[in-house]
Amino acid sequence: MSITAKASNYLDERTSISGAVKEFGRKIFPDHWSFLLGEVALYSFVIILLSGTFLTFFFQASMTPVEYHGSYVPLKGIEMSAAMSSTLDISFDIRGGLLMRQVHHWAALLFVASIGLHMLRVFFTGAFRKPRELNWSIGFVLFVLAMAEGFTGYSLPDDLLSGNGLRIIDGMIVGFPVVGTWISFLLFGGEFPGGDIVGRLYTLHILLLPLIVLAFIVLHLMFVIIHKHTQYPGPGRTEQNVVGYPVLPVYAAKAGGFFFIVFGVVALFAATVTINPIWAYGPYDPSPVSAGTQPDWYIGFADGALRLMPPGLETYWFGYTWSWNIIIPVLILVLFLAVVFAYPFFEAWVTGDKREHHLLDRPRNAPVRTAIGAAGVTFYAVLWAAASSDIIATHFKVTMEGVINTLQILLIVGPIVAFIITKRVCLALQKKDREIVLHGFETGRIVRLPGGEFIEVHEQIDEFERWHKERAPAGSGALAPLANPPPKLRGSAEWSGP
Repeated sequence: MSITAKASNYLDERTSISGAVKEFGRKIFPDHWSFLLGEVALYSFVIILLSGTFLTFFFQASMTPVEYHGSYVPLKGIEMSAAMSSTLDISFDIRGGLLMRQVHHWAALLFVASIGLHMLRVFFTGAFRKPRELNWSIGFVLFVLAMAEGFTGYSLPDDLLSGNGLRIIDGMIVGFPVVGTWISFLLFGGEFPGGDIVGRLYTLHILLLPLIVLAFIVLHLMFVIIHKHTQYPGPGRTEQNVVGYPVLPVYAAKAGGFFFIVFGVVALFAATVTINPIWAYGPYDPSPVSAGTQPDWYIGFADGALRLMPPGLETYWFGYTWSWNIIIPVLILVLFLAVVFAYPFFEAWVTGDKREHHLLDRPRNAPVRTAIGAAGVTFYAVLWAAASSDIIATHFKVTMEGVINTLQILLIVGPIVAFIITKRVCLALQKKDREIVLHGFETGRIVRLPGGEFIEVHEQIDEFERWHKERAPAGSGALAPLANPPPKLRGSAEWSGP
């Protein structure tokens, strides 16, 4: 018996783990490229943990003033915080330090992006419906936590760019009457910039937030296993089964290979594309503000909301100044996030749909939901574009006021137009599907009839394609679903299981 077999027997005799491995190994997962978005998020988080562990050995989370004497000559002799100095040392004096910094940063950007794209896929295909409403909420909280994790890490080097970002956060906090000033003093350890913020953000970034994110990831994956994975309609696929591959050995091998592909792409970007060159910005100083500075992309929508508010919206009530140009954007962003969080429960309440759903929708077959999603994406995109209003103005040689006014109009009109157009497009695609079901698809072959009339020959679609196009959720305005079951699986090597 080999050493591996002996070790396996020893462990199984004391833990009975073979039963759990066998049960989990037989779990079936469907195969589709869009399902990889969630895996990209998971693997990005693993890369973040690995690269972040390396960085913690060398980073000093202190705002104590020091004089820089490292390898980067242009900043030699400049006074800066220990956090900034240690980050420069990681970049220029620690072997592989700059690569690890950039791997960490690129993985963080990919982590947030893949969660966002994964949520869009879930939304537009209706994968959030019963019994997965809670898992949608968990995924949304993960998205917010990922943004918070990214922002806390982005602010740690104490360079000019991150310092200006913290200055904006401080301005938003103190803009709230009564409690704002107290919260600011508590967070920064005194008047901005204080001397404690980097240490406090460091604790959040490497300890509290990662643990919470990890807990929510585990909870999210547990619900995926408990509820079964959703799947797209297809031969042999019903609401009662899952058609795909077992975890062991097929899915595990594919997932392991995909992890190294993701790691390789992140490493390639980190090795060839510079990101966050803090040596170009210099240490933080409250007096200068660099023109054209941009936050990481996932914070852009919050920055854009502040930029689009008209100036001078202030009132004096009860002895306090109420800065509505800060309060209103914050309330709008909170409301927007709350709507996204609660949407599955809202749709279930409006439609009265209490059924369990394991087959995904085609977006065209749920035109209202798809239109709402398009409106939400447009709203987010306008806010995101507003964060670059100064860049747009300088690059296209237009006035800043013109850019802001245009985006203000788009913020209101854009989602409405997107909703109307998207819904009409979905209904048009449904009508096209109806035409194909009833008359077949055009072959491009023209035939002359005995009476002299010319017609185009239509060829009927196959059994599965007809069922696929006729399948639609009740009340969606699409073709009514047939009572016939989906065509049976023929000639496929796929697995089917619970």
